[in-house]
Amino acid sequence: MDRVYARLRADILDGVHPPGGRLGEAELAEQTGSSRTPVREALRRLEVEGLVEVLPHRGARVPDWTPEDLEEIYDLRMLLEGAAARRAATRIDPADVAAMEKLCDVIERCAEPGDGQDLDRVAELNADLHGIVRAAAASPRLVSMLNAVVQLPLVMRTFHRYSPDDLARSFAHHRELVVALRAADGTWAESVMRAHVLAAKAVLLRAAHRAADDENDRHDTTETRTP
Repeated sequence: MDRVYARLRADILDGVHPPGGRLGEAELAEQTGSSRTPVREALRRLEVEGLVEVLPHRGARVPDWTPEDLEEIYDLRMLLEGAAARRAATRIDPADVAAMEKLCDVIERCAEPGDGQDLDRVAELNADLHGIVRAAAASPRLVSMLNAVVQLPLVMRTFHRYSPDDLARSFAHHRELVVALRAADGTWAESVMRAHVLAAKAVLLRAAHRAADDENDRHDTTETRTP
């Protein structure tokens, strides 16, 4: 079952199953070389993580988020990750703070413009950095709630939507968060994390509204051309 779960999760994050795509148990069982039972269990785990939604009488699919969904998810993430940062500030091991600082270095190198830029790797390392904070918060309940909202940036390949200024702002937040955690200042760490998540929300909403406007323009053009 773990193998099937890992395969389906990777395929969703890699875009093999795009937003809105149907996830049929029979087809997935054939693709993964398994029976429908482990597929069904994998889909349930992915539903808890927010990577799959199960619709009554319609089966499972990859969520197709609206701007309203994004706003709600990021507002929840702001509250939860802010709380995690506050708790982590007085609990995190100095070695983990040092590891975060090294991740900042690698993230920034991967994001440098040019042929070597790897924004998918940036997303993975960013998830690792945030994961250190969540683990240091030492709150299984908080982590469980966060699991339903933290996968969205990976699915939507968020960093591909960032301008150079957006990237610089995000990385500055990372650096300041490290300093706040090293100072064991929970209020500071929470404030930085909340600003960090809100800035990410602004980027995604801007991109979502732009995509919606483009779609409306295409629709209007098609109607105009229809005799």
